[in-house]
Amino acid sequence: MKDYWGYHLILDCSECDTDSIKNRENLEQFVKILVKRIHMKAFGEPTLEHFATHDPMAAGYSLVQLIETSSITGHFVDANGDAYLDIFSCKPFKIELAREVVQ
Repeated sequence: MKDYWGYHLILDCSECDTDSIKNRENLEQFVKILVKRIHMKAFGEPTLEHFATHDPMAAGYSLVQLIETSSITGHFVDANGDAYLDIFSCKPFKIELAREVVQ
């Protein structure tokens, strides 16, 4: 019997291309590629909303992509290019592949 439930990868990225992370369509494509590369199955389309516009240092898109085995979430900061990604799945996935897509 295993002593854990699920696989969790949290990525704290800085200095991303700010033009890319400010573009809704680009982020939609990014998460679709990520899902495919780590061999997951998307459940519906990704949800993307632009949040925190009251604070220029926090404003940016937040993303949720449900996957058959859990979810991928993220927040992308317009001002400085920071990105925070969280992949959780009950099904194993290759961390190296996820990191390649993010880079």
